[in-house]
This record gives sequence, structure tokens and C-alpha cells, in this order.
Amino acid sequence: MEALGINLGFLLVQIFNFLLLLVLLRKWVFTPIMNMLQKRRETISKGLEDASIAAEARENAEKEAEKLLSEARAKVASEAREITARAEEQAKEIVKDAEAKAGKAREVALAEVEQERVRVLGEVRGQVAALAAAAAQKLIGEALDDKRQHALINEFFSGVSAGKVTVLDGAEANGPAVVTSALPLTADEQGEVQKALGKGAEVTFKVDPNILGGLVVRIGDKVLDGSVSGQLGTLRQNLR
Repeated sequence: MEALGINLGFLLVQIFNFLLLLVLLRKWVFTPIMNMLQKRRETISKGLEDASIAAEARENAEKEAEKLLSEARAKVASEAREITARAEEQAKEIVKDAEAKAGKAREVALAEVEQERVRVLGEVRGQVAALAAAAAQKLIGEALDDKRQHALINEFFSGVSAGKVTVLDGAEANGPAVVTSALPLTADEQGEVQKALGKGAEVTFKVDPNILGGLVVRIGDKVLDGSVSGQLGTLRQNLR
């Protein structure tokens, strides 16, 4: 070794010093650095894992929020439809009630008008009878006693002669019947008509001056026309 110019002692000391330095560096430098790098790696890995978990949690939260929002929207829409339906139903009920009240008021008004018309016609019946008696007296050229005059005129307007309703000719009603006269019938005349139609008849009395005199009786679909206007119409057809 000396021939090569190498000092063996010095070489051994250098090798020892290198080994010692290597041990010291490994123990006090490399190992801490490696530990620090490992911890850093673990920290980064944990951070990435936490970030992934956070992202997943955020995505789940967003999905849950969207689900809740959709459910809330659906509920609001359903409640809105229900409120609209209830409002429309209430509006229909209000309109229906108003129409019913208006119809009822109209019926009441028409009934009052009809009652007033019948009352007025009843009041003028005596005047019409007097005028008819005067006209009849002038036509036949002789006076009739008052009793006979009133009997003839009452028969003309009521269609009831000697307690008999001539147009019925024995016909009876078992149900609704509508009796129309030119002037309002008296209570006695209505009683005679009711009696002639029978106990089973539900009689409604109406007034129509256009029939001129006599009675028109409707029993179901059957019409018994004993009115003066009906007789004149038949006469006109026969004369053609």
C-alpha cells in the first residue's frame, strides 16, 4: 500500500469517518427527511381523500337539496291546483246560488204579476158582464131579468151550466189538470170544476182572455177545448 503511495492508517480513518458520517446522516438527516416526506405524503393523501369525501358529500347534498326543492315545487303546484279548484267550485256555487235567487225572484215577480192580472180581470168581470148583458138585450130587442142575464153571462165565461162543466162531458182526471178561462172563475165555479174532474185531480186554474169565453181543460196530453175562440176556429174551418 505504501508502494502505491497510500497511507493505510489514513485510509482506514477516512473510511471510518465516512461510515460514521453516513450513519449520522442516515440517523439525523435522511431518516427525518424520509419520515417528513412520508408524513407529507400521508397528509396529502388524507387531504385528497377528505376532498373526495367532501366532494361526494357536496354532490349528495346538492342531490338532496334538488330532491327537496322538486318535492316542494310539486307540493306547491298541488296546493295551487287544489286552491284553484276550490275557488272555481266556490265561484260556481256563488253563481248558481245567485242564479237560483234571481230565478226565484223572477218567479215570485211573475207570480205577483199574474195574481195582479187575475185580480184586475176579476174586478172587471162584473163590468164585462154588464156590457155583455146590454149588448145581448140590444141584439134580441127585449130585456132579460137580471138573474137570467147573469146566469147566461156566467155560463159563457165559466163554461159551467146548471152545475155541469159542459166541456168535460163526464171526463175525469187522476192527476194534474190545467183549467184555463177567459176571466177568473169564482170560488163556486172552481168548486164545480174540481168536483167534475174528480177527487184525484190536482187542478191548476189559469186565465187567458184570448180564449174569449168557455174553458180549455188540459189533462196530461189530452186537451178539451170548449172555448169560444176554439169554437170560432172550428166554424171558420167548416165554412171554407
